[in-house]
Amino acid sequence: MLESIDIEDLQENVLDLAQTYLMSVDVMVQLGIILCGLFAGLIVRKYALPILQKPIDNLKIHYRTKNILRNACRLIMQVATIIIILIGAQIAASDIAGNIDTALANATVALLLAWVVIRLVVQLIDNRFIRNVFALTIWVLAALAILGILDETAAALDAIGMDIGEFRISALSVIKSLFALFILLYGAIFLSRFLENKIQSASSLTISSRVLLAKIIRVTLVTFALLIAVTAAGIDLSLFAIFSGALGLGVGFGLQKGISNLFSGMLLLMDKSIKPGDVIELPGVDGEGAFGWVQHMGARYTEIVTRDNKSYLIPNEDFITKQITNWSHGDTLIRVEVKFGVSYKHNPHHVKEITEQAAMKAHDRICKDPAAVCHLVAFGDSSLDFRLRFWIRDAEKGVTNMRAAVMLALWDAFQEHNIEIPYPHREVYIHEPQKKRYRHD
Repeated sequence: MLESIDIEDLQENVLDLAQTYLMSVDVMVQLGIILCGLFAGLIVRKYALPILQKPIDNLKIHYRTKNILRNACRLIMQVATIIIILIGAQIAASDIAGNIDTALANATVALLLAWVVIRLVVQLIDNRFIRNVFALTIWVLAALAILGILDETAAALDAIGMDIGEFRISALSVIKSLFALFILLYGAIFLSRFLENKIQSASSLTISSRVLLAKIIRVTLVTFALLIAVTAAGIDLSLFAIFSGALGLGVGFGLQKGISNLFSGMLLLMDKSIKPGDVIELPGVDGEGAFGWVQHMGARYTEIVTRDNKSYLIPNEDFITKQITNWSHGDTLIRVEVKFGVSYKHNPHHVKEITEQAAMKAHDRICKDPAAVCHLVAFGDSSLDFRLRFWIRDAEKGVTNMRAAVMLALWDAFQEHNIEIPYPHREVYIHEPQKKRYRHD
């Protein structure tokens, strides 16, 4: 392809174009108008942008609306440049200036105006990276159409390619497929989020059913988007049969954990063993185990937020293969235990009665039915050992704080009734070493 191009002929054509067109008076005047417009736009942006954005920052509106207004204000340079170029082009095309051709200036105005309109339209996209990609891609297509070379560019890209059997892959088909894939994937994700918000507001469904249904919808939409994007680009899906063996093997090894976590999350939602809002205890995390609330169940992990606001991202597979404690599964009634000991000189019947009454009055969260119960469990070395058990129904509000409240109530009750909490006594005997007698011969 490159051998058929005459380099010397191409150089002569470029020099002729530069001498006959670029160095002409009309083009030089238009370039001057464009440069003046750009310089004026920079000055306007430097001084006017802070003035416009200051009242926007003080507005009490949604942050997305505020960001859209800020981004719209940043286009003031392009708007000012368009105005200056339009004024200069009108003056240059008048009889006073000699009816100068303003085709280049008009094309520049069209390009800038297309950029302004596109940037305003794509502000509806929340993600900044995706917004910039959309804006740049659409503007390039618009620029090629404005300059009248869109068909020629498409033909040139279509000429660059290679044949694979009866199918031909060109640069144009690759660009079209990537662009279609990008748009369809973003549309599928956007639609899945919209439907997920609608599903989350459906009070007739359980929490686990909502999450499961949202996951199924997202996976289905993304799969259909991939298939539609590939077929829309004119690629025969049967071509991928050649690579199916290697691809399947790679997916089997590389995405084994990811697929396992995905299906584990769906199983958890289907059997309703774990759902958002549950209070669970997962051993083996942070040395002593994680205790907190299920905040979010994703495709790969489940987020557990503890009372100290730490987020643990636990793989869904761990909930299937490891033993965990779900304090909210089934009945939410939870029993809490407090161990203590008193001196042998106190009546254990009296101690049992006092502690049970103190526990029932310790806090409003402690259940009256079933009532708290205290048992004498052992005659210890230096104390009568008891276990006090009480019940709560709202473990999500904390368990340690209830245990602490009951222990403080026991302390106050013991102080009131002069009940002693003993501590171990140890007797230490010191023996003097016997003096050894040595025989002197």
